[in-house]
Order: sequence, then structure tokens, then C-alpha cells
Amino acid sequence: MAARYLRIPIDQALHNLEVNTILRRHLHLSGTVLRRVKWLEDGITVDGQRVTVRYRVQAGQVLSVRLTDPAPTSGTVPAPGPLDLVWEDEDLVVVNKAPGTLVHPSHGHFSDTLGNFLMYHYQQTGQDCDFHPVHRLDKGTSGLLVVAKHPHAQEQLKQQLHTPRFRRVYLAVCDGVPPAPSGTVDAPIGMAEGSWTSRQVSPQGQSARTHYQVLQAWEGGSLVQMELDTGRTHQIRVHMAHLGCPLTGDFLYGMEQPDKIPRPALHSYHLSFTHPITGEPLAFTQPLPQDMAKLLPKKEFEVLL
Repeated sequence: MAARYLRIPIDQALHNLEVNTILRRHLHLSGTVLRRVKWLEDGITVDGQRVTVRYRVQAGQVLSVRLTDPAPTSGTVPAPGPLDLVWEDEDLVVVNKAPGTLVHPSHGHFSDTLGNFLMYHYQQTGQDCDFHPVHRLDKGTSGLLVVAKHPHAQEQLKQQLHTPRFRRVYLAVCDGVPPAPSGTVDAPIGMAEGSWTSRQVSPQGQSARTHYQVLQAWEGGSLVQMELDTGRTHQIRVHMAHLGCPLTGDFLYGMEQPDKIPRPALHSYHLSFTHPITGEPLAFTQPLPQDMAKLLPKKEFEVLL
């Protein structure tokens, strides 16, 4: 299986620095990641020879550090399943998640989640990777999601969450129209009383902010674009219901409508972030899936997406 190594040619600027200094200050590897790899035979090497983190490198040498796990620790078993890969390289994948698919294995779902499908993909393509999710989407939500292939990429991407470097833009079809064409819902979210699943706006909840813009409105409904400052469970669903326009098909916070759509009409439309290794800005867009597009009253609305 192919492991991921990061190789750094040593120039005069890095000459005589300790390996530990280069890995922490220049490559931003965390202590957790270093502890995982420094005991491996191929964890940290210089010119192919294993070294300690105290070794001082010399100009002209090549420092190498292993980034992928020596053995999977997530417990996610490989299992075949539908997988729509939008982007893939040695450090991460961007997936267009289908509605109805869980991201993480959980009770009763040990082999039918996105994590299982990715592990199977890694196995089939000879990649020495584990499942390292960066953020999540609800089971019913479709669209873009980034997953890291190793702990360093995961840590770097998680540090970008809830900052301008990591943007998540959603599209939702709502029953009703928000009270203003655009605005910000700044309302804390906590557990709903008597429920392990539902959330509600509550003064005792965690802070939550959702920016929204109405793209189209019609009698009894609207197409709304949203961007999050925070990532609370069911945040968009709770905030839209709080405004009086729950998502179409939302069985928890609105009304179940299986004749229209078998899930809350929510789609992760745009995702952008900085690559955790190269620093390259990456941006992806995924148009509305068919089950949401058919909720729009006029076909020409689809062109806007």
C-alpha cells in the first residue's frame, strides 16, 4: 500500500536546524502527529536514514516525514458503496455526498456510510489511508464535503473551520419566505426538551449564526442561500424554522412531505478552503440535485445554480 511522505530538500535557510524545529515551525506538524510517526522505521528520515527529532540537518540533504497512519485506527471497515469523488490527491478527497448517506459509522450503520465507502476506495486503489473527517453533513443533506487522508491534513483543515479560509455555502428550499431578503440569524441552539435528537433556539444553548440571502421567492416557498459562522447540529434547519420558514420536507422542524421530497431540502452547494499541504486555494461548486431542483416552480431557476 502506498504511504504519503512529505519530502523537504534542505537549503541554506534550513541548514543546521533541528528536525523538530523544521517539522513544527516550517511544516506546522503538531506534537500529536509527531508522536505518531517518530517511532516508525520510516517515520522521519534524512537521505533515507532514520533520525531523531534532535538531528541537525545539513544543506543538500533531504528530510522526509511520513504523514499517513502506519495502521488504521478509526475502526472504519471498508465496504463497497456509491461514491462521487469531485477531487482527490494524496492528502484529501472532496466528495459529493448523496442524500440518505451517513458520514460516520454509528450504531446500526457499520458498513453503509461514506466512511466505509472511502475506506473501500482506498483499499481498491492501494492507498495507505484512514478515515479522517474534517466536518459533517446530516444524513439527509446532499453535497460537498472534504475528508482528509491523514492526521496532519485533518488538523490543518480543522483549524480553518469557522474562519474566512474555509467557506461552506448551502442552498435550501423552504416552506414560506424569510421576513427580509437577507439577514443574519444570531440565535443560540441547544437540545430540545425531552429529545435526544431535536434542537431548538434556547438562551442556554451554544452561540449560532447563520447568514442568509433569498435567491428566489414564490407563493408559499423560497430558495435560500446560507453561510455559517458556526457549525451547530441542525443549525440551518433550526434557524430557518425559527424564522417561520422551515425546510421543505423537514420532518423534525417542519412538515414531512414524502410526496415532494423524502428529506429536508438542504444541499452543500459551495466549498472552498486552503490546501493543507500546498497552501493552494481550492473551490468547488455542486449544483442542486434533481430532487431539490424539481421543487422550484420554474425551470429557469435551475440556470441560476
